[in-house]
Amino acid sequence: MVKRIVLLFLLALFLTQSFASQPHHAKNGIAVSEQRIASQVGIDILRAGGNAIDAAVAMGYALAVVNPCCGNIGGGGFMTVHLANGKNLFINFREKAPLHANRNMFRNEKNKSTKGYLAVGVPGTVLGLDTALQNYGTLSRKQIMLPAIRLAQKGYILTPYEARQLAQFRDDFREQPDVAAIFLKNGQPYKAGDRLVQRNLANTLAAIAEQGPSVFYKGWIAHTIVDSSKKHGGILTLKDFAQYNVKETALIECHYRGYLLITAAPPSSGGIALCEMLNILESFPLAQWGYRSAQSIRTIVEAMRYGFADRNRKLGDPDFVNNPVDQLISKNYARQLSKEIQKSHFAPQHEAITFHETTDTTHYSVMDNKGNAVSVTYTLNGFFGARIIAGNTGFFLNNEMDDFATKPGEPNKFGLVQYDKNSIEPGKRPLSSMTPTIVMKEGKIVMVLGSPGGPRIISSVLLTLLNVIDYDMTLQQAIDAPRFHYQGQPDFIEIEPFAFDFLTQKQLQYYGYYTSQQNNWGAVEAIRVDSNTGTFTGGNDSRRPAGAAIGY
Repeated sequence: MVKRIVLLFLLALFLTQSFASQPHHAKNGIAVSEQRIASQVGIDILRAGGNAIDAAVAMGYALAVVNPCCGNIGGGGFMTVHLANGKNLFINFREKAPLHANRNMFRNEKNKSTKGYLAVGVPGTVLGLDTALQNYGTLSRKQIMLPAIRLAQKGYILTPYEARQLAQFRDDFREQPDVAAIFLKNGQPYKAGDRLVQRNLANTLAAIAEQGPSVFYKGWIAHTIVDSSKKHGGILTLKDFAQYNVKETALIECHYRGYLLITAAPPSSGGIALCEMLNILESFPLAQWGYRSAQSIRTIVEAMRYGFADRNRKLGDPDFVNNPVDQLISKNYARQLSKEIQKSHFAPQHEAITFHETTDTTHYSVMDNKGNAVSVTYTLNGFFGARIIAGNTGFFLNNEMDDFATKPGEPNKFGLVQYDKNSIEPGKRPLSSMTPTIVMKEGKIVMVLGSPGGPRIISSVLLTLLNVIDYDMTLQQAIDAPRFHYQGQPDFIEIEPFAFDFLTQKQLQYYGYYTSQQNNWGAVEAIRVDSNTGTFTGGNDSRRPAGAAIGY
């Protein structure tokens, strides 16, 4: 009993202190990201008269400079938008497989789906950000991109966290002169307090600002990437770049306890899996059972089990496969699964598969006082993507090909066992877990959120929502609360430190649920809106200490 009291006290302290983070309140606009400089860029754009879409595009380019591990112009992602006129939209700028790709290309190629030019999908970020700006922004491309260009030209001061991150990949950087020249200082890692200048990236961004996406997809940038790809065993062609397209599609929508969620559609699995899990959990009195009781944990874990099973077997790029979206997010389907969960308190058994997951990707959220809200998650896939920079372009290329089922039926680097719907095909976009989400109630925005973290994105967003809606936490408490994750295989619940107390773990173990403590993961960057006052509250995830919520 003493142990339980002590652990509960520590958990309560964890929640009330919320690491070192403090929420930020604002009336006119707010921007939240895992890099303070990028958040400030967003606010500066709002102050200059831009709307939330302008700010989101400016932040995307700024993060490509100040968050080079994960922010990018060499990757792709998704944007969920609510416009002041009431329209909801989803912009899909996910990368595509090269036209010479085939489903067996990595079967006997160890590590080539994660590092080097064969791992690279056709980048979508530049066209995605520009599409959003041209269709829904109000400022010019040059105005929007100027802050990022200046940051690359003049540099920025590295924090201890950022310096440690760069030092971690020193050996990879040394393998390629183009990378070492930028991200090493005289062959050695940068230190906290050093200024990181990226002149090649500044030139690239300036070219995009002046000429638009055409220079990236048909001009010298495309030619440089393709030439480097051919030289180093890749399969990218100029046709891959010239034919790349961005798609604006319908969102995934679902309801949970009176709230409307608008969230990511395929080729992201995030929105469907999130809605399926919430639909299941709506049948259970989570608040009555209590926060982190064994009963509530077990139920949430089982909802995750069904959500990830359907994600892995039934979803893929909608241009290539038929996704049973209506079935997976239907209340009737969820009720059937809820009945299965109620039948037994004991965990179904599966063969365990061990794996290691990186904590990549980046998410940011922004709102203005006109009623526009934007939730963006974009990625290079792994930290620093494929760890390569083409010529003098100055930016890392993604390793998104590993997000396909490179070997259907076998686990990828995230431990996800995927199947034929996500197999490699020319021009296909790989399935994603990114879950940029906006939550509404009675026609008003309540929350804007998302996270990085591979498949843990889905569980991070799920738990944050449950913490706010079911457990009545403040936004910062909901973000910083210790997380857990379960995806069926490997067959144990991953937990952050202090996620479960000792007695709860013993109860779960009795019913066949085993835990494995991991380092902290994810980075939920979120906004909450007070429906009575219209005040914005921004929450930056303390797991990414370089980040900030900034408003005015």
